[in-house]
Amino acid sequence: MTEKIITLEDVELVGFLGVENSNIKVVAEAFPQSKLISRGNEITIRGSISDIVKITEIIESMVVHFQKYGKITTEQVKTYLSRDKNNEEEAPVIIKEDDDVLLYGTKGVVIRVKSPNQKKLIDAAAENDIVFAIGPAGTGKTYTAVALAVKALKNKEVKKIIITRPAVEAGENLGFLPGDLKEKIDPYLRPIYDALDDMIQPEKLKFFIENRVIEIAPLAYMRGRTLNNAFVLLDEAQNTTPMQMKMFLTRMGVNSKVIITGDKSQIDLPTKVKSGLVEATKILQGIKGISFIELDGKDVVRHRLVRDIIMAYDKADAEKEAQKSYSSFQK
Repeated sequence: MTEKIITLEDVELVGFLGVENSNIKVVAEAFPQSKLISRGNEITIRGSISDIVKITEIIESMVVHFQKYGKITTEQVKTYLSRDKNNEEEAPVIIKEDDDVLLYGTKGVVIRVKSPNQKKLIDAAAENDIVFAIGPAGTGKTYTAVALAVKALKNKEVKKIIITRPAVEAGENLGFLPGDLKEKIDPYLRPIYDALDDMIQPEKLKFFIENRVIEIAPLAYMRGRTLNNAFVLLDEAQNTTPMQMKMFLTRMGVNSKVIITGDKSQIDLPTKVKSGLVEATKILQGIKGISFIELDGKDVVRHRLVRDIIMAYDKADAEKEAQKSYSSFQK
């Protein structure tokens, strides 16, 4: 009797093995002459060489499936076993790929395109190296951009993800928070960490962050760097100055993709300081390889009231502008 140990990597063990190791038990039942023992992240196979080869192939197929879809059921395990018995060369399609599926996240979460303008953003990112995604809160621009970055990393199109944002206080004083600049700004990056939690298994995400495969840092940390083979996301870009925006855009290196997200209605810069995002939309128009995607209230994917709130504020802003124009005319 021969023995082989398979070490499981890049999978969340409870989800992969199943409740009480149900997925592995299904495999074991299909090979009664062999023995499978699951301990921690290792599966020990004891049996004939031919059984070990077949079981290894099945488990490897299961790992690929889990990494792609974020889950695997006992029924899907049985499908792989059936494929082995039928000696098919190609794995069957177990989950139908929908056109609106962007990424399969953790615990079976399916990340889908939820609006026409989100689809425009995805298409623009496929065709251009720099994309500006501009729109109000709740339109999914940052979440979609993070999903595109994770997808590129999973597909080995890039070697790293870099996510950054300017350290601008939104009505709060960062100076009173403990820690260095990165520690002060990390709470403001919570939405990005939440998005990554939806898309990457916890152990793998921790590994990526510790090994700088995924880097989340303030914009000030980008100065002087050249960002090669990376998917780079600049969030809250409306709070960059023109100089910061130019600095960021000129960090772009070979085989890099850049998405810049921002909301022109939420600029927190001092009154007399221009927004780098607003200026960039004027200066960079018409350059091949740079695309601008506008999202609006119709793209809001949060609570239905968020759309109504945005529209109400837009209406109030329009009325203020009209009043200003009228007052200027009267003078």
